[in-house]
Amino acid sequence: MSCSDSDNSTQGDTQFEGEVRIQISGEVPAGEETYFFLPFEVPEGVDEIEFNHDDLSGENILDWGLDDPVGFRGWGGGKSEAAIVGVDAASPSYVPGPIPAGTWEVVVGKAKVAEQPARYEVEVILRATATLAPQTERRPYESPPGLESTARWYVGDFHSHTVESDGSPTIAELISLAESRGLDFVLMSEHNTVSQLSWFPSYQMTTSVLLLPGMEFTTYAGHANTIGTTEWIDHRTGVRGATIEGAIADAHAQGGLFSINHPLLNVGDLCIGCGWQYDVAPETIDAVEVMGGIFSGVAFWEDLLDRGGRAAALGGSDDHRGGNGEGPLYSPLAMPATRVWAEELSVAGILDGIRSGRTVVQVYGPDGPMIEAGMEGTRRGSTVFADTSVLRASVTAAAGMVLRLWKNGEVMATFDVTGDPFVHEVALEAPASGADRYRYDILDGKSLAALTSYIWLRRAGD
Repeated sequence: MSCSDSDNSTQGDTQFEGEVRIQISGEVPAGEETYFFLPFEVPEGVDEIEFNHDDLSGENILDWGLDDPVGFRGWGGGKSEAAIVGVDAASPSYVPGPIPAGTWEVVVGKAKVAEQPARYEVEVILRATATLAPQTERRPYESPPGLESTARWYVGDFHSHTVESDGSPTIAELISLAESRGLDFVLMSEHNTVSQLSWFPSYQMTTSVLLLPGMEFTTYAGHANTIGTTEWIDHRTGVRGATIEGAIADAHAQGGLFSINHPLLNVGDLCIGCGWQYDVAPETIDAVEVMGGIFSGVAFWEDLLDRGGRAAALGGSDDHRGGNGEGPLYSPLAMPATRVWAEELSVAGILDGIRSGRTVVQVYGPDGPMIEAGMEGTRRGSTVFADTSVLRASVTAAAGMVLRLWKNGEVMATFDVTGDPFVHEVALEAPASGADRYRYDILDGKSLAALTSYIWLRRAGD
């Protein structure tokens, strides 16, 4: 790595003035570590930092971010444009705030290194005067009060993107789309950044759609949503002590949930690292995206549950185009949608609903087939305690389709849906030890149309 300063400023002895340009170039380090760091020094008095970057290759893919002496300031991932971080404003994906003096680092991710020698060029510009206008609408995130106090099935999308990561819609445009789809909540799951959260307080005052905090924890060995988290979680596993176990623990320490996204997805360079490769304790996973757009993760979810997990089923569109995408792999917002039974429309209410396994994935969206399932007995979380019980399902918008009852990962029975609504009941007996798990889904021909989370049945005395 080589560095050089080009000083176009008029600096005094104690006060930074004007502008300084720092050139950094070199070869991508060999080895298995997937991230490396390019340090540069920032003096007192800097009001804004810009950095430009180039991977100098049509074959290699590098990701880019920025840390200050304290920690995270943003993650642009594979964005090619320059990034600016200032006291009162920042580019999308980056966080405004004080510019402390000391050692800053450009963070580089080795997404794909196929061409050798792999090189990079970075230009850092330090400015005493900001070029971005102050973003006065941004303020520290605070969880909003409940938007509705009724206990009911709330519908939303747990996976979407805006310009704050690699999506094309603005936050305002995505909110408008969520409103038009009739959603109660939406998670803007930006890749490895929480820059969107400082915009939420202003936008939340003008919409009835609950803006859930969180981010998409995005690595080269798997993606996951940290639902309900408000601080950045270190995604650079294998580097500087960061681990997948630490990331999951961090999400839980923040009061959030860790939900694995599109675990079986494999589309090559279109989504590097999308398939889940980590080996983690099943009981630490709170949910699984069983439908990510058109991609099923049901088999992964069932295997996780077979190994002792209690993860809820979630769905998400992974919409990056704000409803304006094209092609066979594209899914617009709320396709699928997820219903969550919650006591109120609030961040805590939605999280509690997921923790209790009270979720239904509607693959065709909010107006598609729906299953309301319940089991008699004392329910704690996703487990019902009763020696004997009755499982009931009320199905709507599915006439002519097939309802399937699942037990412990296997289809137990199938039923033609002959009416709207269609009701099914079955008497159950809890096992002598342990628990059995039950769920429903709906098939439209060979296509999955809806799916519930599991309910576990255990004897009352256990």
